[in-house]
Amino acid sequence: VQLQASGGGLVQAGASLRLSCAASGRAFRSYSVGWFRQAPGKLREFVSAIRWGVEYYADSVKGRFTISRDNAKNTVYLQMNDLKPEDTGVYYCAAQAGSSVTTDNYGYWGQGTQVTVSS
Repeated sequence: VQLQASGGGLVQAGASLRLSCAASGRAFRSYSVGWFRQAPGKLREFVSAIRWGVEYYADSVKGRFTISRDNAKNTVYLQMNDLKPEDTGVYYCAAQAGSSVTTDNYGYWGQGTQVTVSS
């Protein structure tokens, strides 16, 4: 499975972005998919995931971010609303989680897309 993350950019606080994670291979449709981010000088952290139709969110993004998937397009989306400067970082999508979707024990990773939120 190959993952391609896109949709990042430079926006002002309060704006919205939609990230896409496009995948190759039909197996992707059965995989749980997660989004993680890494800010400069910080560890990579969990943002959101979807597994068997159940959505998971980090407390810091609950109510602002929404994860969804379109299996016909082999794509998972992360709609990010009301962006804050602390949302800045490189966003990675990942597929095929281990026992927990919130840890970075995933089998496949995309290359990352930069999100920068200015104040």
